[in-house]
Amino acid sequence: MVAPTRRLILSTLAAAGLLAACDRFGGGKPQFQGVDITGADFGQELALHDADGKPRTLADFKGKVTVIFFGYTQCPDVCPTTLAELAEARALLGKDAERVQGVFVSLDPERDTPEVLKAYVGNFGADFIGLRGSDEETRAAAKEFKIFYSKVPGKTESSYTIDHTAGSYVLDAQGRIRLFERYAIGADKLAADLKILLAEPAA
Repeated sequence: MVAPTRRLILSTLAAAGLLAACDRFGGGKPQFQGVDITGADFGQELALHDADGKPRTLADFKGKVTVIFFGYTQCPDVCPTTLAELAEARALLGKDAERVQGVFVSLDPERDTPEVLKAYVGNFGADFIGLRGSDEETRAAAKEFKIFYSKVPGKTESSYTIDHTAGSYVLDAQGRIRLFERYAIGADKLAADLKILLAEPAA
């Protein structure tokens, strides 16, 4: 597996450092493995289409703990590793896995056609959802979730790669953004965080 680029690692650490500033909660609060960003004022909206062309918003995922990751299907390392880790974490949850929704947001609508996107996310779970939009909609979604991404030219016009924030966001069953999970946190730690959110009382 190709190691993440230095630029990608630095952007991830920078994002984690920025988000860590939001982690101001002490005593009595859950001890998460990821960065606690409860109360953050971003990541409130998401309006894109799934691979079947159906409009989707965050409201569609209420009732489930939702893990959102921004990437692209031709990503050589970070994206498949992250989605596989989420799939493994869900497996560790047993029956509770049904209450966890994986959402993959494409940063490459040019190449990630609905067909490509649907086949890709299906590799990690039959109920994983892939979302895509126009270039403008993609930029808006990335901005709302404070996701950095930048196209890196390749040897040919279509062989470019994309540097992007390598962490995932976790929303609770009420649709509130709660955690930033760093890249490669580990399936066991991710599962532990998901268990905490799943155990919270319904509003």
